[in-house]
Amino acid sequence: MLAFTKMNGAGNDFVVVDNRDHSISLTREQIEKVCQRQRGIGADGFLAVEPAENGADYRMRYYNADGGEAEMCGNGARCFARFVNQLAGNALETTTFETIAGTIKAEFFGANVRIQLSEPFDLSLKNSLEIGGGVLEVSSINTGVPHAVVFVDDLSSVPIREQGSAIRHHSHFAPAGTNVNFVGVLGTGHIAIRTYERGVEDETLACGTGMVACAIIHHELTGESSPIRVDVAGGDTLEVAFEKDANGTYQNVTLLGPADFTFDGTLNFL
Repeated sequence: MLAFTKMNGAGNDFVVVDNRDHSISLTREQIEKVCQRQRGIGADGFLAVEPAENGADYRMRYYNADGGEAEMCGNGARCFARFVNQLAGNALETTTFETIAGTIKAEFFGANVRIQLSEPFDLSLKNSLEIGGGVLEVSSINTGVPHAVVFVDDLSSVPIREQGSAIRHHSHFAPAGTNVNFVGVLGTGHIAIRTYERGVEDETLACGTGMVACAIIHHELTGESSPIRVDVAGGDTLEVAFEKDANGTYQNVTLLGPADFTFDGTLNFL
């Protein structure tokens, strides 16, 4: 029996488990089954709370819906933070946790959580890629996980699954592939995005590291100042803030948004 909590961050949903005693050991196939929506709980990803190894309060293990472990997840990190705050009797003002992408700091504001991410890297702007018989202008950056960003005129009409998959598997991003974000500009300091997530292999309602990637590349291409509001397909508006030093390095990159509990349960998945 697997005891779990179901959570969502702006519609990006997760199964979260307390594994501080290392009693839970699931195979990739079992995690995939847990995340499968017809025969399991259903989720975009799987989060496990484990003891820290390098001085933080906790360690966050994150797995995509296909069961593969990934470096980080922005919406997952907010849910993880609120979950460990509940484990601590909601007595925390801040917490830190280790991920493959680095140590994340979280602050609590009721049902909202602000996370401070590791410094983005591998910024690349305006690459022309052949996609589906045409050419798309694609920028990219790693905000904990790799993201491609495409600005479009009509966000609602983008064939997310087809174009997202083509970019995700493009040789330019080989061998690891990339998450793919399509962006529409709504106004000053305000964008909307739709995201195709690697590991889910479909559109998700939100992607935290994708929001950060889109906000930073929007700043790079337009000079738009921080903070930037980001609308996601799940209906929420989140806030990305950042600082940029004289060398062009991004620092104090934060994402503020909801992290909601959905339900608790137990699953007999064997």
